[in-house]
Amino acid sequence: MLFFFFLNLVCPLFIQIYTMGNMFCCIQVDQSTVAFKERFGKLDEVLEPGCHFVPWILGYQLAGNLSLRLQQLDVKCESKTKDNVLVNVVASVQFRALADKVVDAFYRLSNPRSQIQVYVTDVIRASVAKLNLDDVFERKNIAKAVDDELLQVMSAYGYEIVQTLIVDIIPDEHVKRAMNEIYAAKWKAEAEAESKFLSGLGTAIQRRVIADGFINSVLGFSETFPGTTGKDIMDMVLTDQYLDTMKEIAAASKSSVIFIPHGPGAVHDVGGQIRVGFLRASTSQ
Repeated sequence: MLFFFFLNLVCPLFIQIYTMGNMFCCIQVDQSTVAFKERFGKLDEVLEPGCHFVPWILGYQLAGNLSLRLQQLDVKCESKTKDNVLVNVVASVQFRALADKVVDAFYRLSNPRSQIQVYVTDVIRASVAKLNLDDVFERKNIAKAVDDELLQVMSAYGYEIVQTLIVDIIPDEHVKRAMNEIYAAKWKAEAEAESKFLSGLGTAIQRRVIADGFINSVLGFSETFPGTTGKDIMDMVLTDQYLDTMKEIAAASKSSVIFIPHGPGAVHDVGGQIRVGFLRASTSQ
């Protein structure tokens, strides 16, 4: 009950104050905003933030307000790239009215947001048509083209283009899927190439270590048993390797059946084949 009593008491007071404001022709202009006072349809004064006297009985009226704050306009347009791919480009334009050109900004454009959107769409379509799809994703060229075009056009109408951002580039769904497959195949091929390179590098290091071990074994054996030749030592090493290989094949549980020579002369044949291989390699070099 007290609330309704207070409401009935206060509301008429506010209505009376508002009516008195209109009666005494007082208006308020908010911060970061300017207003335009006209007399008989002609601009009389630009009103700064604060309280102002606009005597309507003398032909004065408030034509409207203009915000000086930074505004943002999101634009989405469809375009075709140089390689005939349809993409949707989403741009965000940040702009504001120039404080020293508020008259042009208010009177020369009836709908600045719509006008900016038209210019942005036109520039984006012209820019994207000159680029391939991969170049479009860099975005910098498109944003710069929009900034350059809008700065020249909108400054004449009292607006400043602060920045243009290319928020997103959305290709057709089929194109996006094909691009993902291409990049996946590319990364897979690069991974396999890197794996083979590392495997080959490891094999080369392993063979170098084995060769160094053979050299040390030959030198040590020659010092221990004077008079032995390199051929004798090599035959002994080959025999040892041959027996180790036979042992590993026999111990493997999942190895296939392999027919290889197993007599004492087999080692001599293997050694001969290795020496022939070395000779052919030296001759080819």
